[in-house]
Amino acid sequence: MAKDTLSDIAGLPDELGIDEDFARSQQRLSVRVESRRYGKPMTLVSGFDPDLTDKGDLKELASDLKREVGAGGTVRDGTIEVQGDHAGRMPGLLRERGFDVA
Repeated sequence: MAKDTLSDIAGLPDELGIDEDFARSQQRLSVRVESRRYGKPMTLVSGFDPDLTDKGDLKELASDLKREVGAGGTVRDGTIEVQGDHAGRMPGLLRERGFDVA
């Protein structure tokens, strides 16, 4: 019988595949709205783990969030920027994806 390998993060068997979910839940994100040029609101989501930004997962998450709220945006310096004021809806969307939002 082969010995199960244990996860470095959760300490549970690797075959459960919960490392990514566990790591995501350990991040504490913040959502705020800033006024940009001509008084236009921009929703900013910050506090992501730098490893997430390196893998390109942040761009994929930004794309999903922008599609959900029907707005444009970008990823800049590890922060997701979405056009418009979505502070009321964004925390719920992030929680659905397993993130902890302050």
